[in-house]
Amino acid sequence: MLTVQKKLSVILLGVASAFLVPVTTGLAPSAMAAPSVAGLPDFTDLVEKTGAAVVNIRTTEKAKVNQGNSTSEDEEMQEFFRRFFGVPIPPRQQQPAPRGRNKPDAEAEEEVPRGVGSGFIISADGYVMTNAHVVDGADEVYVTLTDKREFKAKIIGADKRTDVALVKIDGSNLPRLTVGDSNKIRVGEWVIAIGSPFGLDNTVTAGIVSAKARDTGEYLPLIQTDVAVNPGNSGGPLINMRGEVIGINSQIYSRSGGYMGISFAVPMDEAMRVSDQLRTSGKVTRGRIGVQIGEVTKDVAESLGLTRAQGALVQRVEAGGPAEKAGVEAGDVILKFNGVAVERSSDLPRVVGSTKPGTRSTLTVWRKGAMRDLNVMITELEPEKAAKPEVKKAKPEQVANTLGLVVSDLTPAQVKELKIDGGVLVESAENSSARAGLRAGDILLRLNNTDIKDARQFNALVAKLDPKKTALLLVRRGDSSQFVTIKPHVQ
Repeated sequence: MLTVQKKLSVILLGVASAFLVPVTTGLAPSAMAAPSVAGLPDFTDLVEKTGAAVVNIRTTEKAKVNQGNSTSEDEEMQEFFRRFFGVPIPPRQQQPAPRGRNKPDAEAEEEVPRGVGSGFIISADGYVMTNAHVVDGADEVYVTLTDKREFKAKIIGADKRTDVALVKIDGSNLPRLTVGDSNKIRVGEWVIAIGSPFGLDNTVTAGIVSAKARDTGEYLPLIQTDVAVNPGNSGGPLINMRGEVIGINSQIYSRSGGYMGISFAVPMDEAMRVSDQLRTSGKVTRGRIGVQIGEVTKDVAESLGLTRAQGALVQRVEAGGPAEKAGVEAGDVILKFNGVAVERSSDLPRVVGSTKPGTRSTLTVWRKGAMRDLNVMITELEPEKAAKPEVKKAKPEQVANTLGLVVSDLTPAQVKELKIDGGVLVESAENSSARAGLRAGDILLRLNNTDIKDARQFNALVAKLDPKKTALLLVRRGDSSQFVTIKPHVQ
């Protein structure tokens, strides 16, 4: 089970019966509102209906082991570190060969346990869905059904971005789960999880949906629940009261490594899109536009003239990429993609990623107080290119302005290398600029809505700033650009 290490208070969640206490009033019985009575759900029929389609998954790897040195306790401890803390399995310590022997004869290659997890069957012919981290690095995958039949499975494909994997076992007329619509889930509705926590097969836990589309910094928004999920539950189904699988249990939110009342599941709508591509081609193809983005904070939104904090702030535009060819610039705020609003920066990679490469799309961006539409050709996602080295310092001017900045002009070679039309190099930062995080080597590209051409022009603009208002600087550091708010220093 993947864990998200955070600092948070420990909250014990549970289910308690609700008791209605009669209240005596002066009103006639007919005038009193009838209380709403709702009993706790009974999951027995639901578990009988769905449990047979949930499977246990164990993985092995081939390794050279010292036959007299491996113990089950060692393997359990390795699994503990890998599942709870997300770290690689520590290498098994080998005992030195006895003296007088050149080779450790007891050392041989054999299958050793790697991990355990859960999964569920989505087709009668044996397609099984689980988490990518459950099968990651496995040489062999074994699937065990509730009737104790065990199959050696073939990995069809795995997608680490969504943590979804598809494996196949040879079978027919197998029990399967019905896929539900994860877009229709409601916060507060009851759900159950079935899996093999700590290797305990067919364990059922229940809870409610705590939040929809929870952004945890991953590629896609997750379903948050208070269902008890522990190592071994990874890859198991999250099931609604209609017996439909609506998510794949994938992560827990914890600062201790154990369950603390918050768990996350991959929504089935995205999981099915991924599995369909894995089944067809063994991989997932996503679109890209070649930008690095960040959040639009409230201060940045106000300084840019936006009515509220929304969109994705472009920090870097890949040289020669689709966005650069479309005219996107660092400092733009992408508000819409094909007419669909981008509320948070994390929305953009998801909608772009789900767009087929080769599609021409429309970006609506906010630049210098106005919106404009740009046409961009979506290309296939590929590994990011290496960042360029930091620029070299130029000869500084010696006068600090009211922002606490000493700046100098860029050389023609620097302008050409950075592929920019202007800007100034920060030689030193003090007072409010230093507190805002600026430092020597940063490149200043824009002050409020005015492009910076050279040091003289920049210092003249700074001199005219209202000391009572916050200034907005577009700052480039390395290959990334971001807005920084600074209040002028009062002398």
